[in-house]
Amino acid sequence: MSLTGRAPFARLGFVEAARAQRLLGPDGLDAWESALWDSAGGMDPGGRGVVAALAASADPDLALLTLVRLVEAQRPGSDFLDRLRSAPWLREPLVAVLGASTALGDHLVAHPDEWRVFDGEPLGAAGPTAAEMRDRLLDAVGAVRAEGGSAAVACGYGDAAVAALRDGYRRALLLLAARDLTGLVPLDEVAAELSDLASATLEAGLAVARAGLPAGAEPARLAVIAMGKCGGRELNYVSDVDVVFVAEPHAAPDGGDQAAALHTATVLATSLIRICGEVAWPVDAALRPEGKDGPLVRTLDSHAAYYQRWARTWEFQALLKARPVAGDAELGAAYIERLALLVWRAADREHFVEDVQEMRRRVLATLPALDAVRELKLGPGGLRDVEFAVQLLQLVHGRADETLRSGTTLVALEALGEGGYVGLEDAANLGAMYRWLRTVEHRLQLQRLRRTHRLPDDEAGLRWLARSMSYQSGPEMTAVEAFETDRSRHAREVRRLHEKLFYRPLLQSVARVPGEELRLAPEAAAARLSGLGFADPDGALRHLQALTAGVNRTAAIQRALLPVMLGAFASAADPDAGLLAYRQVSDALGRTPWYLRFLRDEGLVAERLAVLLGSSRFVADLLSRAPEALRMLASDDELRPRSADALRVSMLAAAHRSTDWEGTDWEAAVLTARGLRRLELLRIASADLLGQLDIDAVGQALTSVTDATLCAALDTAVAAAVSGAAHRRDGPLPMRMSVIAMGRLGGAEVGYASDADVLFVFEPLDGAEEGAASRVAHEVAEEMRRLLSVPAPDPPLGVDAGLRPEGRQGPLVRSLASYSAYYARWASVWEAQALLRARPIAGNDETGARFIEMIEQHRYPQGGIAAKDVTEIRRIKARVDSERLPRGADPATHLKLGRGALADVEWTVQLLQLRHAHERAGLRTPRTLEALSAAAEAGLIGAADADALGAAWRLASRVRNAVTLVRGRPADSLPRRGRELVGVARAVGYPPGEDPGGLVEEYLRTTRRARAAVERVFYA
Repeated sequence: MSLTGRAPFARLGFVEAARAQRLLGPDGLDAWESALWDSAGGMDPGGRGVVAALAASADPDLALLTLVRLVEAQRPGSDFLDRLRSAPWLREPLVAVLGASTALGDHLVAHPDEWRVFDGEPLGAAGPTAAEMRDRLLDAVGAVRAEGGSAAVACGYGDAAVAALRDGYRRALLLLAARDLTGLVPLDEVAAELSDLASATLEAGLAVARAGLPAGAEPARLAVIAMGKCGGRELNYVSDVDVVFVAEPHAAPDGGDQAAALHTATVLATSLIRICGEVAWPVDAALRPEGKDGPLVRTLDSHAAYYQRWARTWEFQALLKARPVAGDAELGAAYIERLALLVWRAADREHFVEDVQEMRRRVLATLPALDAVRELKLGPGGLRDVEFAVQLLQLVHGRADETLRSGTTLVALEALGEGGYVGLEDAANLGAMYRWLRTVEHRLQLQRLRRTHRLPDDEAGLRWLARSMSYQSGPEMTAVEAFETDRSRHAREVRRLHEKLFYRPLLQSVARVPGEELRLAPEAAAARLSGLGFADPDGALRHLQALTAGVNRTAAIQRALLPVMLGAFASAADPDAGLLAYRQVSDALGRTPWYLRFLRDEGLVAERLAVLLGSSRFVADLLSRAPEALRMLASDDELRPRSADALRVSMLAAAHRSTDWEGTDWEAAVLTARGLRRLELLRIASADLLGQLDIDAVGQALTSVTDATLCAALDTAVAAAVSGAAHRRDGPLPMRMSVIAMGRLGGAEVGYASDADVLFVFEPLDGAEEGAASRVAHEVAEEMRRLLSVPAPDPPLGVDAGLRPEGRQGPLVRSLASYSAYYARWASVWEAQALLRARPIAGNDETGARFIEMIEQHRYPQGGIAAKDVTEIRRIKARVDSERLPRGADPATHLKLGRGALADVEWTVQLLQLRHAHERAGLRTPRTLEALSAAAEAGLIGAADADALGAAWRLASRVRNAVTLVRGRPADSLPRRGRELVGVARAVGYPPGEDPGGLVEEYLRTTRRARAAVERVFYA
């Protein structure tokens, strides 16, 4: 601090600069002149110290005015000013108090010798213990503590005793505030010491009250139970002290008169409330059973009976902080022990989590908007947001984890972090912001020793508050601006973390698990697992023990997650397989920093993961190969399938990024695209199993993924051919090439196990020799198929060109002219039928479009196909029915070739297309259901028959997909019994508990109707 110049008072923080100069000058404290230059010609450190202490205080003007009043209040001969100059251990805490608290300054002026409490040993970080405080206040009222309780003898009573207690309380408060304001003691310890001071005051007040009992009063044991912040040892400077009173007759051979003892205890409690209100703060007993309408004092049995039968959710939340603080210690301990059993079962109550969340919402709703932003305690981002979140987490998880059972918010928050229930970073951030908010609250209340949580609206009040929090003005912003910036940031972050933790889906799920199931011994756990539906409960128990063994953070988080996930596994079709898959994923990712944190913080993910792993081997395999894809389970938006265009762009870009296009590592490019396909398959399968996609959307999504993968593979194969061509010939490739989708791929009806049926077509460039173009086109097609068949951790994508002219005996690739000549001269009716689903998907768009234009006359022939061709199609279909059905397969339940199944529906629709598409534009579509709908609209098929065929096609497609999802590999028959049938039924939407045999009955009924329609339409 520079003192050059005559009056730099504004720079030192004084608002009333002229007054400060006068009061500090020779006619006042004579600190300013001596601070600059004393009569001996040197600096006076005493005067300089006084000015420096004033400048460092929260309000230099207030500190100076109160200091002047304190000087004026001194008795003649007082050495106060001399000590103020010469003793920095006195000066610094004293002036800090005067600048921060009008109320404590007034107390010092009213007790002019009280300044001497600072003029001994320098204040240190360690304050008096709880026992020392109690003894000091008991001494102040002349009480002697009796053995085993709070009964006191030789205690003063009346106004003198109350005044003595008030002075003792204020003296202790003054010393604590001084240590706090000078930074000797952190917030946590300030709150704990304030709580201990309150406990000591209650004990001393109770002693005074006992001394005032009339002679002959029935003896009574009375325990004072602190609730709220005092109970949690986190009291404010000024706060109501919430208490509950519990009483019993004094031990006697006859047990004593209970009614008379309760009367005595009520008199004591009433007196205690009055005495403490006169000494320090209001005592509030409204948290007792029945609130203000209930008796002030109850017996222990009466308390227990109320909480067992009548208590509401918030009352158990309040009991979290219950702590005996005064009176009969043994009775207080019995109260805590008995009610703790009820507190830690409260979360088992129906709608417990929702009740606590709704209570917090109601509090916010009652705050006027203008008040909410200035409200430090109840407003959004305030103290209650932290406390409610911590208490809810405690009550839910503390049923099984006793380390969480602390009434102190910051201690509980740290335990939640250490136990893995809250992220360590989140716990640390929330704790730091809670300390900041509590410090602001302390400063506000310390100013006038009034209970307030509202931030000042005026500039002067904000400037005082900012300075009391050690904010200083700088070149970029004032102290007030810096304070307001931090306050806004803290409020936003507290609110964000509150909503993240308080409304976490995992909480509701954990709360639904009965508390006793969270603490099962191994034998009971195995029995419980068997009851949940695990076929091998001992094996499941071994998985659980492996996942939760140890004391590390990973095991702790697993212990929090698994009770919820077990319920989700149990609701899935195969709990054993689900738990095994979860262990495998956890073994692969358990040490990855984000994995378990993600499952814990996004409770929806944990439940969805359990359902998926217990429902689908297909999903489990995909997740084991791409566990990072778990992130997509966090939101419905992430599970929404990506558009065809977006997939194509991303796969092409990924393939390009994976090779330098100058080497020969083309496999890396396609493997990257295939990795994206694996991710998309997982996205689609998850959304499908979670009921977010119907069969049409699944088919379209799988088709888009296949299209994009083939596009990336063809692009890479062409690039490989160009690279190879640079060593053999000059210029670009001599042809344009296109891939034409056929079959289910062409119809955008791909299933999880579908191959990619395609045709390869090329056109020589102008001037290119067709033979050379054909050789390069073959090279590209073979390379494309090779790249897609390279072993990789993703599901295989077979490229099947068996529908090409002459089948597998014909060339893999043909020119457009060759296709045209073949179809014009040699094509059979089944090849025209196959072309109904042709659709260009990759390569040169113009070549693909010309191919489609060329085949229009063959698949939609003018006048429809001839009668002999109709007969031929029927003959081929009959042959397929008799020869292609696998040996031993049941035609009633074969999903593709069975009666009324996929082939029946598709052949029927395709026959209608071949006969009528030339005159009905709506039939010119590669999609089965679109063509069926168009046929019904045109009157080519009855509405009932169309509905029957459409229902059978959808159900067979859903079941076929479900079989692949459940088994992890394709199969074309509906299971008739066993766990696979259960899994398939669940996958198509049958709820848990419903007889999966209903699916078989539904399938047989639906396909019988479809087969009847086929007989009427296809064979008519």
